[in-house]
Amino acid sequence: MSTSRISDIRARQIIDCRGWPTVQADVWVDGRLMGRADVPAGRSTGSHEAHELRDGDEHWYRGLGVEKAVKNVNNDIASALKGWDVTDQRKIDMAMNDLDGTPNKSRLGANAILGVSLAAARAAANVCGVPLYRYINPACRVIPVPLMNCLNGGKLTANDLEIQEFIIMPVGARSYKEALHMTTEINEVLRDLVIEKYGILATNTGDEGGFATPMRGIHEPFEFMTRAVERAGYIDDIVYAMDCASTHWYDKEKKVYELDGKPYDRDALIGLYREMTEKYPIVSMEDPLEEEDFEGYALLTKELGIQIVGDDLFVTNVERLRQGIQQGAANALLFKVNQIGTLSEALDAAEFAYRHNYGVQVSERSGETEDPLISDLVVALNSGQIKTGMPVRGERTSKHNRILQIEEELGTAGTYAGRNFAKPA
Repeated sequence: MSTSRISDIRARQIIDCRGWPTVQADVWVDGRLMGRADVPAGRSTGSHEAHELRDGDEHWYRGLGVEKAVKNVNNDIASALKGWDVTDQRKIDMAMNDLDGTPNKSRLGANAILGVSLAAARAAANVCGVPLYRYINPACRVIPVPLMNCLNGGKLTANDLEIQEFIIMPVGARSYKEALHMTTEINEVLRDLVIEKYGILATNTGDEGGFATPMRGIHEPFEFMTRAVERAGYIDDIVYAMDCASTHWYDKEKKVYELDGKPYDRDALIGLYREMTEKYPIVSMEDPLEEEDFEGYALLTKELGIQIVGDDLFVTNVERLRQGIQQGAANALLFKVNQIGTLSEALDAAEFAYRHNYGVQVSERSGETEDPLISDLVVALNSGQIKTGMPVRGERTSKHNRILQIEEELGTAGTYAGRNFAKPA
């Protein structure tokens, strides 16, 4: 057998950082295990995402098991792909889509298909003897700015904050190593400030490592972050971002956004966002409006003149992104491979975004594992920005540590994106 031919594919059920089951897939080449990948899962999800197959058995992980998806990998997918050249990534991905035969990967499960897609890419990189980031893009050179989620709300916590993430971005750092140093110091100061006002229990964290405090509204979190940044001595090096996840606090029947007990129509909410960007150096907002309001996104993008990132709006889907580009809705794509279900389709979405002068922000999911694959992807894409959580738990630190390794490997050939994070290339 050729040294690039798939000899076996196997999967198993593992657990993510919440203790929920997810899929881990292995790809074997010429009798050797050459690629392994874990599939992340989201709690705050867009309605147009590819279908994540769960077992539905209430007596097994309360219906969240993935044994059906695992079985689909070990039987259907493995049988179909044995003997294929592992470096034929697009053929492999499209073959799995054809085998599934549904518009949203609901028969085999996007989690089954994605596990094999990512493991095949890793296997191919190992066969070629290069790191995954270099295998995907030999011309990669950009080290991303981390978006550090300081304060959590929304579906990622059990507090009263509707907005999901309040974020600091160390654009004034000269390297990823320095960026981690800055943000860790700021986070420690923020921890002290939170304890001073709310007590030690308020420093418990949400799903992505940000503090889950009793704060309310939109102003108080920024006041706390600003004080922490100033006290840590990095006022000239830090800018701010938000993941609003506004679909989850939009009332479809009343057609209003309910924030901190107050109703906002679209125009009023855009006015609030304008007020915030005038008061604080906010440079990026993710999902500031609900996921079907392309017209509103176009108005907001033009009004604010900052990076507007489509997550639930685009779900890493070229067709949704095409609609947004035609209307001028947002100006950046949030890149989550499990939203679309194969590496090839996710890379297509990123390329389509770049072709139309949209930025690309690579992102974790709230249900992560220790697999740092997105760290290779963000460098491969030269995207300049990664959202992967505060480095306070293993599933988050693994991503940061992998970027530190890549930064060292690239050496002087690598460039930290810094203030050019939105369009570094």
